[in-house]
Amino acid sequence: MNDAATPRRIWLCADDYGISPGVNRAIRDLIGRGRLNATSVMVVGPAIGRDEVNALQTLAANSPRCAIGLHVTLTAPFRPLTMHFQPLDGGMFLRFPKLLRAGLLRRLDREIIHAELRVQLAAFSELFGRAPDFVDGHQHAQLFPQIRDAFLTAVKEAAPNAWVRQGGRHQPLARRLGSPKALVLDVLSAQFRRRAARADIAFNPGFAGAYDFTRQPDFGALMRQFLDGLPQDGVIMCHPGLVDEILAGLDPLTDQREREYAFLGGEHFPALLAANKVTLG
Repeated sequence: MNDAATPRRIWLCADDYGISPGVNRAIRDLIGRGRLNATSVMVVGPAIGRDEVNALQTLAANSPRCAIGLHVTLTAPFRPLTMHFQPLDGGMFLRFPKLLRAGLLRRLDREIIHAELRVQLAAFSELFGRAPDFVDGHQHAQLFPQIRDAFLTAVKEAAPNAWVRQGGRHQPLARRLGSPKALVLDVLSAQFRRRAARADIAFNPGFAGAYDFTRQPDFGALMRQFLDGLPQDGVIMCHPGLVDEILAGLDPLTDQREREYAFLGGEHFPALLAANKVTLG
């Protein structure tokens, strides 16, 4: 049990390292200033060459507590690393609503998913010279039916000491009902946690960071909500970045990334952590 006077240690994880040079620069800047302590890497992204990997590794080595994970990617507009992956749409993974629907209808091939995940895990290990500290999923695909079983099996085989990210919140039901997107993650995560526990795979005890990106809300106000009640070793997902042409061509989440970057790098964020007795160190 954490003493009330002892700061809670949490993971503040920037997703999508490797999606574009601008996102990579923003994430490295925040890690270097102690404003992030985790990032998850897209090995299928267009900006994950040796220079980008070396720069990230150097920063992480000089940070007191910085984890580097694999951001498993199974949704468009990205493409698989394996030759015979199915189903595809125009050579790309399915968009996430179609992928979720296929999983719910039991139309995915677990072995094909497993093979792709093993190759992404191997690509991470080849780039970084080691297994990831943790494994999560782009657009939360690791939580989807059928995918979650293949995901947990692949992690257990290739990165047995890694923890995995679940997306369930550690809050009373009355507080969870206000966010439909987060409520879906709560439901999907309940099954995911049960399966991870049976496989003896560690996972985060709480999660925050899901919100409606299209409404361009005040990220500082959201961060106050995310921190409220998050347990020790809970995870807050974030998406800081600098918009560039590569990002604009791949992802609709653009300007909001810059808003997140500005807040996390600004003067108010450290004070917010201190007021909530939270540390990233």
